[in-house]
Amino acid sequence: MSRLHFIYPGKLSFFATVKNGKLNTMLNKENLNGIGLLLLRISIGLAMLLGHGLGKWSRLIEGGEIQFADPFGFGPMTSMIMAVFAEVFCASLVIFGLLTRWALLPLVITMLVATFYVHFTDGFGGMEKAFLYLVGFVALLFTGPGKFSIDSLIQLNK
Repeated sequence: MSRLHFIYPGKLSFFATVKNGKLNTMLNKENLNGIGLLLLRISIGLAMLLGHGLGKWSRLIEGGEIQFADPFGFGPMTSMIMAVFAEVFCASLVIFGLLTRWALLPLVITMLVATFYVHFTDGFGGMEKAFLYLVGFVALLFTGPGKFSIDSLIQLNK
């Protein structure tokens, strides 16, 4: 019997469990991947929500004349409503990991427009932020939300 086994016989500590004399760490590859995806989801989702979405939502609610890019010909007001939907509602879903891949689709489209329509003529420095959001959202679209998400909890991640 090892000292660790004697001290922690089958009880859960923060990093490890001891079961049948074997040390099982919670910091395995699956958990570390899940933690990484959780950090990516929360950071990129909050940055989008707080840095872009809430400001647009506020401008939308205040009324007044809307001056906004209209890449699809729906009109500036409709385009702004779609951007607010993506940057507020969908970003919130991504943060919690709920319907994540569906929520990422409007965000990817919005960042494609921001990168290649709105900021393309600004050079890389002007489109860099939108491009980084785009890459992060596409990466999450490929990987899914990870182990520590509501999708995973309710088996939507499979």
